[in-house]
Amino acid sequence: MIDAVVWDIGRVLIEYDPVRFFTGAVGPDRTKALFDTVDLESYNLRSDAGEPLRDTMAEAAADHPDFANEIGMFWDHWIDMASPEIPGSVRLLVTLKQRGIPVLALSNFGRETFDIACARYPFLTTFDRAYISAHLGQIKPNPDFYETLERDSGYAPSRLLFTDDKPENIATAAARGWQTHLFQGPDGWADCLLAHGLLNHEDIQ
Repeated sequence: MIDAVVWDIGRVLIEYDPVRFFTGAVGPDRTKALFDTVDLESYNLRSDAGEPLRDTMAEAAADHPDFANEIGMFWDHWIDMASPEIPGSVRLLVTLKQRGIPVLALSNFGRETFDIACARYPFLTTFDRAYISAHLGQIKPNPDFYETLERDSGYAPSRLLFTDDKPENIATAAARGWQTHLFQGPDGWADCLLAHGLLNHEDIQ
């Protein structure tokens, strides 16, 4: 039995592809040089842990002045990197909610960028509870983040079903006894929800 379904957000409910954005904005060669030189993900991860993204990207620009213009785009055009929504996943989320099945978010997300995403994607406000890394100062795959969800929600680990696109995040959940699904697309996730009896065939057509 599953009591609640836990969702990652980026690359599960909305796409997130900085390389694609920068390739379109500045071309493939400049994009390759940028990502070969600047570990943008490490600066972004600090935002997920609670630091303002504008500040971490300003630091990155100061550290790498040759790419300051491109780094500034990471903040100015963040929502363009975090788009579009993944319609099949959104449909599954909405259907679970309509069926009265509790839906929770467990996501590495910056404070400001989560607000921006919620404004663009109203379905992100439909979670019964959203556990956001920057709000809590905890981050996946650290087990304490998962423990916070367990303790706050009151659900037993074995009765949680969690999907995420990163194997390391899935591994931590599985080690805590959660039911898990490595997200590789909405069709496979729909099959998982069907197999657990949470949705029926009509729901996933």
